[in-house]
Amino acid sequence: MKGRVAVVTGAAGGIGTAVAAAFTGAGAEVVGLDREHADLADAEQVERVFAGLDRIDVLFNGAGISGRRFGDGPVESCTEEAWDLVLSSNLKSVFLCCKHAIPLLRAAGGGAIVNLSSVLGLVGGDEDFATHAYAASKAGVVGLSRAIAAHYARERIRCNVIAPGLIATPMSARAQDDERIRARLPELQPLTGAFGTAEDVAGAAVYLATAPFVTGTVLTLDGGWTVR
Repeated sequence: MKGRVAVVTGAAGGIGTAVAAAFTGAGAEVVGLDREHADLADAEQVERVFAGLDRIDVLFNGAGISGRRFGDGPVESCTEEAWDLVLSSNLKSVFLCCKHAIPLLRAAGGGAIVNLSSVLGLVGGDEDFATHAYAASKAGVVGLSRAIAAHYARERIRCNVIAPGLIATPMSARAQDDERIRARLPELQPLTGAFGTAEDVAGAAVYLATAPFVTGTVLTLDGGWTVR
């Protein structure tokens, strides 16, 4: 990634921090974006941030929230407020960042978008993972990414998705502190029977940011969760 400019959203913690460090280690100039820089679900703020950039070669969309504390849950009990907040934070933000990054990627002669989804955007979660607004938002990231990949391929703009399972980050603190979920790890993620790491995700992000013949793929990084 030497000589490339990479924008990383959600760079202030967890997976985003690891991705920013990995991109920097691979030689990229990293522009980190997080809540203190802009509300990434606000169109005017996102437009202003990207208007201040001269070049982008890679965009990693890692910003997002877990909506459980706001009222996310099974569809019958998920609050409308939680639905709107989660879809805005996790999907609209990705849409807006892609919208304003693509002209810059085009001007650079092409580039890569890597969007962060979740296994819950691919498979249904049981009673321990019944956050339906979150699942819908992450499924939306997959659909949006594949549509971008198809539409912009001829302009050499690639778009791929990482769908992690349980990763040891601040966002998964509830799961990490839950004895029931920890006891289920050999069932949920049988490859290791443990949480993945943010560095696992960062390595996948570097690969997808630099793989010239890969677009429209959903790379599951889940210790075997989705192959059961």
